[in-house]
Amino acid sequence: MMWLLGIFAGAELLLATVGIYGAVAYTVEQRTGEIGVRMALGAQTLDVLRLIVNQGMRPVIFGLLVGLAAALALGRLIASQLYQTSAHNPVLLAVTMSILGLAALLACVFPARRAALLDPVQALRTE
Repeated sequence: MMWLLGIFAGAELLLATVGIYGAVAYTVEQRTGEIGVRMALGAQTLDVLRLIVNQGMRPVIFGLLVGLAAALALGRLIASQLYQTSAHNPVLLAVTMSILGLAALLACVFPARRAALLDPVQALRTE
């Protein structure tokens, strides 16, 4: 039974990561001209990378905090469904949040890296 839950959890993590990647990649595609202007005016690669990753991670961090609050608040209701673990296990919550946060960070970094490596002239030409 636990392996089935693991498969579903892995599939959910994969779907969430692909969704975040798609949303950030779409945003980068829509903002190619803006990124080109920023780079033409002197923005460094790290500045563009930081801008896109920060904007992509902001809703993820909000979601993780809301999820943590919900897990702590509703822990007593789901305690009977958990097998040999507590709903308020800090290690379990920290590992889960770390895995989700790292997956979201990776999903944000790839489109951000592609945007940061854009040639400003080519980006402005698309506008």
